[in-house]
Amino acid sequence: MMNFGRFRILAASAAISAVIAATGPAWTATPQDTLVIAFAFDDIITLDPGEAFELSAGEIMGNGYDRLVRLDIDDPSKIVNDIAESWTVSDDGLTYTFKIKPDLKFASGNPLTAEDVAFSFQRAVKIDKSPAFILTQFGLTPDNVDQMVKATDPSTFVLTVDQPYAPSFVLNCLTANVGSVVDRKLVMENVVDNDYGNAWLKTHYAGSGPMKIRDWRANEILVLERNDNYYGEKAKLARVIYRHVKESATQRLLLEKGDIDVARNLNPGDITAVSKEEGISLTSTPKGTVYYFSLNQKNETLAKPEVREALKYLIDYQGIGETLIKGLGEIHQTFLPKGMLGELDETPYKLDVDKAKELLAEAGLKDGFSITADIRSIQPDSGIAESVQQTFAKAGIKLEIIQGDGKQTLTKYRARNHDIYYGQWGVDYWDPHSNAETFSSNPDNSDDASSKTLAWRNAWDIPELTKETKAAVLERDNAKRVEMYHDLQKKVLENGPFILVYQQTEVAGLRDNVENFKLGPSFDTNYVFTVSKK
Repeated sequence: MMNFGRFRILAASAAISAVIAATGPAWTATPQDTLVIAFAFDDIITLDPGEAFELSAGEIMGNGYDRLVRLDIDDPSKIVNDIAESWTVSDDGLTYTFKIKPDLKFASGNPLTAEDVAFSFQRAVKIDKSPAFILTQFGLTPDNVDQMVKATDPSTFVLTVDQPYAPSFVLNCLTANVGSVVDRKLVMENVVDNDYGNAWLKTHYAGSGPMKIRDWRANEILVLERNDNYYGEKAKLARVIYRHVKESATQRLLLEKGDIDVARNLNPGDITAVSKEEGISLTSTPKGTVYYFSLNQKNETLAKPEVREALKYLIDYQGIGETLIKGLGEIHQTFLPKGMLGELDETPYKLDVDKAKELLAEAGLKDGFSITADIRSIQPDSGIAESVQQTFAKAGIKLEIIQGDGKQTLTKYRARNHDIYYGQWGVDYWDPHSNAETFSSNPDNSDDASSKTLAWRNAWDIPELTKETKAAVLERDNAKRVEMYHDLQKKVLENGPFILVYQQTEVAGLRDNVENFKLGPSFDTNYVFTVSKK
């Protein structure tokens, strides 16, 4: 049974202990069997795949847990097998039957069967945490999930959905972290007050993936170890150590000295600097992640349409693109990222202070107003917030920046207690509904709603758009579906409480002895189990 606590590996050298201490002494090289990554992962709140909904946690889930199917990282429009050997879809489009590969084991040594798959889906729906909507959108509820999701024998898993969705949409949803398969026996041994092991799994591991989670200390360290029970090709390295290092300059220094193998949060200046260093290379890939400001419609000032539009004209998109996100992203103002079906590449907004002032005057706020914004204290987020603070001021808007770590800002945002929030949204699965469902749908705007989309987080009550979003996911003609997503994006762009700023390009600096480190299109496809060192 895997458990956490103090990080102990009897065979580890004293050098590894030095790695773990983020403030500890430097040495000339990291251990040959260990990958050391500097990464700002202060957004991790839980390690339970039925609850985790943060980008950094997604990466850990992608390496630590298996699922039925995965995204093809070389072509995200394709789905590939994971523990599912094969699958079929019934003629009426309502029943998905998966055959599970034989002789699978969890890291604990317990056998992995279709019963574990069914339990994992049932559990995610019943604990009803943030990512549950990815499954409940198929009509699954705590009351019916045991009938809709079941194992008919140890190697057969059957999922029944409520409507004949496009099969590609359903399969894409199953690649999400909430589709991770957990060890039923191990989890049930750690249930407290009928919580399906949720309290225990927040800080423990019960998976079967290529890497097992060995240790996590919030805002300090996260350690993965090779899972020798993994069904596929075993991880090349014995362990991967993530060090929580927020500052780009510190990451750059550690990389140049050889104290880390990979730097994950370099700013444009440090990217340029390390690109000139001998023994260091860069890798990058466009991500399905967009960065945005969101305006809480519970705030009477921000709820005014003229104010929402005015703020969209008070962002220096060009300046941000040329300096703060140079090499890290591309200005992008619509909610579907480039590379996805139905993307709309339109950027109608630019810095126009006079236009913003006109709109504020129409709203009865010609002298401006005061407002707060919650920002994660990491670059380039802080720099972008400061840029916006300056441009807002040109129209008389006094913006107070409230900085916090990822967990603090997300918790406040999810409780709808913010005025303005700045952060990122990464696709949960590679289908346009992933973003449409959260930016343009809000089935229930009440505080205790079960579906807590981004529209809900910002109290944007949109019954008509919600209907249009639902219609788009049911459309099987791709050409018509594209038109519907174009229309949704235009409406959100013009009227929504979201100010989309850019689409991320993830960049990593790495030592030249690191091989096969490849960033995927989503955070849960940033695989470290494929990495080796020469």
